[in-house]
Amino acid sequence: MNKVPMTVRGAGLLRAELKKLKSSDRPMVIQAIAEARAHGDLKENAEYHAAKEQQGFIEGRIKEIEAKLSNIQEIDVTTIDAKGRIVFGCTVELLDVLADKEISYKIVGEDESDIKTGLISFTSPIARALIGKNEGDEVTFLAPGGECEYEVIQVRYE
Repeated sequence: MNKVPMTVRGAGLLRAELKKLKSSDRPMVIQAIAEARAHGDLKENAEYHAAKEQQGFIEGRIKEIEAKLSNIQEIDVTTIDAKGRIVFGCTVELLDVLADKEISYKIVGEDESDIKTGLISFTSPIARALIGKNEGDEVTFLAPGGECEYEVIQVRYE
């Protein structure tokens, strides 16, 4: 199976979530199931069924995170000598030429992308257009909302 790129930060967040699920959430739901069982008849016990459903979600998420972590290629952008080029993991300051507005994006893996916080997937149209460019370059690309034009102001590796 192909490795999926992920930033050090993204991999750390997944590991922290996995640790919380295993060390806190899983024991808590096991305790809730035990308490619900103590109340008697399981057929009509809503607490028991809710706890079992929650346990299913927790176990499913644990398996999902473990599978993702086994297939990641963790990339630390601070160790890459990209010589000012835009690469996976870097932060890019851009000028939206059409709106005359500055914006900042960090190019990350698909699982860690969140456009609201400025984290864009390396597979997004804007990231694909930006990767390989340098400070001062102008980038024009077709996005779902129409044509966009940006000027690269700064590239940071943090």
